[in-house]
Order: sequence, then structure tokens, then C-alpha cells
Amino acid sequence: MEKLTAWINGGRGRLTEVAKACRITHSAVSQWDRVPSDHVRTVEKVTGISRVELRPDLYGELEEASR
Repeated sequence: MEKLTAWINGGRGRLTEVAKACRITHSAVSQWDRVPSDHVRTVEKVTGISRVELRPDLYGELEEASR
């Protein structure tokens, strides 16, 4: 979540960009403790942050398989 927070704070309108892509309010995005599983791929596409980094608990096996 740290990378996503840094990305969002790195430019004006980024929180809204993520929210629009996920079709939710910016308030909902700002309340995330972690990216919900149903939004991981969308957030990955918008931010360029890999799903492994966004949710290692769900996609950590992808990282291990690539080694």
C-alpha cells in the first residue's frame, strides 16, 4: 500500500483517477487499508504498480514462480 500511497500523493488528481477507473468514489479509495481484490488489476493498469506489490498476500505466488 505504501507504493500506491506514494503514487497517489505524487501528482494532483491521481486519487480521482484511480477512483474513476474503479468506478467508485475517491472517498472509498482514500479509506482503503489495502486494495480490494476486485480492484487490484484496475489499479495495476492505472498506476503501473504490479499486483504482486499491491497484494502480495494474493499474488505472492506469481513472484515466487518467476524466480
